[in-house]
Amino acid sequence: MKKYKVLFFGLFLPFLLFGQGDFLMENNATKATIPFKLINNLIFIPIKVNGVELNFLLDSGVEETILFSMEEKQEVSFNNVEKIKLRGLGSEEEIEGLKSTKNILETHGLKSSDHMVYIILDQSFNLSSHIGIPVNGIIGHKFFRNNLVEINYQKKRIIVHSKNAKFQGKLDKKFKMVPITIERSKPYIVTTATVNNEKIEAKLLIDIGNSDAFWIFENDKIKLPDKNFPDFLGKGFSGDIEGHRAKIDQFSIDEFDFKKPIVSFPDSLSIRNVKMVPGRIGSVGGEVLKRFTLVINYKDKELYLRKNSKFSEPFTYNKSGISIQHNGLQWVQETVHLETVRVANTMDELQDKNNNNFKYKFALKPVYEIVNVRRNSAAEKCGLRKGDIIVSINKIQPYRYTLQQINNLLKSEDDVWINLEVERNSVVLKFRFKLEDEL
Repeated sequence: MKKYKVLFFGLFLPFLLFGQGDFLMENNATKATIPFKLINNLIFIPIKVNGVELNFLLDSGVEETILFSMEEKQEVSFNNVEKIKLRGLGSEEEIEGLKSTKNILETHGLKSSDHMVYIILDQSFNLSSHIGIPVNGIIGHKFFRNNLVEINYQKKRIIVHSKNAKFQGKLDKKFKMVPITIERSKPYIVTTATVNNEKIEAKLLIDIGNSDAFWIFENDKIKLPDKNFPDFLGKGFSGDIEGHRAKIDQFSIDEFDFKKPIVSFPDSLSIRNVKMVPGRIGSVGGEVLKRFTLVINYKDKELYLRKNSKFSEPFTYNKSGISIQHNGLQWVQETVHLETVRVANTMDELQDKNNNNFKYKFALKPVYEIVNVRRNSAAEKCGLRKGDIIVSINKIQPYRYTLQQINNLLKSEDDVWINLEVERNSVVLKFRFKLEDEL
């Protein structure tokens, strides 16, 4: 008979053996370097699963290794499979999944044997459409727990180090060490939030898999500021995460101060399935972490921070009010100029004037769809709707942009005008709106 288990992501599973599935360096190496892609403040790394390369989100906010969007990766084989139920962030109910053991994961000189993975069967859970590149999984605690992991956001590389005196000397000289705790397999840090000129101690999850600056769960000490707006905050294992965004006076991590950061306040329904560790009031995410080169040492409960050139950049958000994702592919005809060189006589040259030195090719390009329109936003006021297919952005075909470039455009300075053509019910409509700072 098939077994069914309910797994709350974010909870510690006491039956797991310590050391099972850890990533270890091969050939007695002292370090391993992994290049990564940085999209919307999130880190994506390539990892082979049983010999097949997949793309993973690196996320210190999850304990287990999770796979999804596997419909195009049928060549991956799994052992010891059983059915389970999965539940996590999001307002919807639990979803079906599989658990598999005895897997081998490898990447750039690191190897994990006997690795347990959880597989989400629901194909509607698909980060690829929100990110703009194929995403097949999420990996967290097992990547970090026995390694000294350096993340260089500017060079887009992760270096896993063996602990040695030379590297420790570099850390002591060039980095600021901040103590952390490891609770239920996740890293936590104590920060200070300044709200209405009052300093409040704030224990936060260090969440590399969260693209925002800070998440705060409302409590007796920190309330949602009066000036705020409702927004779609992201997608969790159990559905969409809704909430509000606002600014507070200041957040401080040890000696590092962040003035007027934009803080996300998820609603209580979206976090109802998350069991909090004692004292936790939120998370610190990629919008802050990307301002450092950081080194995480789970074993010794240490976080090392060194500011990079992005430290003082202003905090921004999507001022348009629309969330956009991929919605499949379309064939697009492109004109290609033929660069040819030939020796010709006069008659040939006359004939060439009547020839078109062009050819046409067809290529698959992404289709972009509006999947959320924020209430009272500039986009809603001008009439845009969820489900609209984008035809052009400022008179440019949308497939000429990456999803990252579109999101950056929608975070532009105030008073920037956006012209959109969209298809709705087979009719092309034109809209024009100005980006507005609601905070």
